[in-house]
Amino acid sequence: MARMLRRSAATFATLAALAGCAPPQEPPATPAAPPSSSTSSAPAAPATPPAAEAPSSSGYAGHGAESIKPEVLAKYAAPALPPALSRSIGTLFEVRAPGAGILSPDAKALYFTWTITGIRQLFRIDGAMRFPSQLTGGEDATVIVDMTPDGRTLVISRDRKGEEYPGLYLQDAKGGPLVEIQHKARVQTMHELITDDGKYLYFRANDIKPTSYAIYRYDIAAKKRELVFDQEGIWRLTDIGKDGRMLLGRDVGGNMTEFFEYDPATKKLTPVIGQGEREEHEAIFGVAPGEILVLTPKLGEYRRLYSLKGGKLTPVTPELKYDVESFEVDRARKRLYYQINEEGYSRLKVIDARTYKDIALPALPRADHVRFSSATPDGRYATLWLDPGNGPSVSYVLDWQAKKLTQWHAPSIPELDASKFAVATLESYPARDGTKIPMLVRRPANCEKPGGAAAATASAGEPCPVIVMFHGGPEGQARPGFSPRVQLLVDAGFIVAEPNVRGSDGYGRTWLHADDGAKRLDILTDIEDASKYIRANWGKNGRVPKVGIFGGSYGGYSTLVGMTMFAGAYDAGVSVVGISNLLTFLQNTAPYRRILRTSEYGDPDKDREVLLKLSPITYLDRVKAPLLIIQGATDPRVPAGESIQMHEALEAKKIPSELILFADEGHGAQKRDNQVLQYGHVVRFFRQHLRGERVD
Repeated sequence: MARMLRRSAATFATLAALAGCAPPQEPPATPAAPPSSSTSSAPAAPATPPAAEAPSSSGYAGHGAESIKPEVLAKYAAPALPPALSRSIGTLFEVRAPGAGILSPDAKALYFTWTITGIRQLFRIDGAMRFPSQLTGGEDATVIVDMTPDGRTLVISRDRKGEEYPGLYLQDAKGGPLVEIQHKARVQTMHELITDDGKYLYFRANDIKPTSYAIYRYDIAAKKRELVFDQEGIWRLTDIGKDGRMLLGRDVGGNMTEFFEYDPATKKLTPVIGQGEREEHEAIFGVAPGEILVLTPKLGEYRRLYSLKGGKLTPVTPELKYDVESFEVDRARKRLYYQINEEGYSRLKVIDARTYKDIALPALPRADHVRFSSATPDGRYATLWLDPGNGPSVSYVLDWQAKKLTQWHAPSIPELDASKFAVATLESYPARDGTKIPMLVRRPANCEKPGGAAAATASAGEPCPVIVMFHGGPEGQARPGFSPRVQLLVDAGFIVAEPNVRGSDGYGRTWLHADDGAKRLDILTDIEDASKYIRANWGKNGRVPKVGIFGGSYGGYSTLVGMTMFAGAYDAGVSVVGISNLLTFLQNTAPYRRILRTSEYGDPDKDREVLLKLSPITYLDRVKAPLLIIQGATDPRVPAGESIQMHEALEAKKIPSELILFADEGHGAQKRDNQVLQYGHVVRFFRQHLRGERVD
């Protein structure tokens, strides 16, 4: 059974969807200080350690809602928004697109996830452009992850309050109650694959040890599970051969994997590729006997798909200056679908799964992204996901036999004119060492790019304020495509710029690893350089624009860095679930995250000094501008204590800051009402501090 491969997609896509932080949608009244004039490549550490360098002094330990006192949650609950602002934000959150979905084997029904109820739930549509039926409900985020080959049973993942400890369930394709496979507190139960005969479902879970993932086989008919593999490590199952051999990946870093073949009969584990290399690999069994398909940048700068036979890698895809970001062989083993990340834009390619010769796709509508979603077991039909860039995404079904493309559902855009939505343009700015940093920019209609006709003839007026929005990861990437969260900032009158600083994905292995460990000190200046460029080049009539900084997760960390280490570069900042202290973060994040994050940031014991130099809380004395901090209490990735200790430290120094805690959210707000509150306060805060407006 071949599966789509790329760990960032295959392993974390479900968690990102459940947590409401899937890309590209994710993140007081004092005069602004002038930009910092510092040009040093690495900021100097303070003479003494910060006050919040460890749990014993920071006052927090662990993660989850239980780590926060009820009175603290009550004190920092999100205030109500002014009605007019709430309505305007809420309208954009009604712009929703159904997920790409999974097509039934007979191509008569499409099953997909949709947020039309205010949170992700599962729907079925019985024919193209028909009215959908809702299959799941409640307050917990629920997504479809697979379907049995006969089309009778759906596999569903469900999370509670954004905790990212999802459970796995089955549901009859006609609807009805869910049948629990496994859902345990503080345990991640993740779907892996279903066998071609539909008898068994494989999943992994860290229920034996928090820092290790065991592989289980579940008998769908008998409703019984059995342990298949439980060696120490962060293991995942990517494929099963016809002879029963299993292809297992062991993650040894945030983007580093070793692959092994495992024989369940003999319990023999045989190395395949990546052992000791600390390099990125993805692998499934190929169609030819003895062949393994491997996606890796091992032999070049960019990820490329190879055929591995006899220890030799032979290229399958052409050599490009872009990454192959994901691939999948359909269950019928007829076609291999792969996506190319072309400067952030997703381009779909199809080749014969046996000969690797190109297969022409029919003409597709213009889109920023075209991605493969699923194929029917016989391979005749494929579901494609298209993001037009100026509106919500749309799903199409491709009939290979008829060479026909059919749209199956349409997005919701109530009371809005989609033709006025901003489209991202690809621009760049120079870092202080001359490196060209890619940057996606969306502008309001009245904020033309400097040098344009309107800008040249303008005789008066202030320059449009700018919000620099940093992505998460840190191995993430700002991508073009439609985002209602970015659009609401544009509608509020802000230019939104999203840099892909060094350390971002999508620009080759050198760029990706430029920020590993202590090297991060040398490239964090990319954060400050974005503001310097904007202030110097996006002014109007001799006036310099106000510039804010915004981001979630690692983007929240970037925001805190921009506001502390590079104080004065930005006039206001909003950090959502951001890391304030890398040392306390690594000590308190969920165990399964800690192992993967140390390879990216450093070891809490060996690299303690570097981690403190990299921590925003170390540079609190430099803060010059107001800061809004937003956090979910149940977050297992970035503990809520990271936000609370930052706010309390700012308060102690009488530095203006605001803190909002969501008691029922995790790594990003996923419930519709909470999303409106979160982004409403983001807009309110930036309007106040970048535009000087009072929002009542």
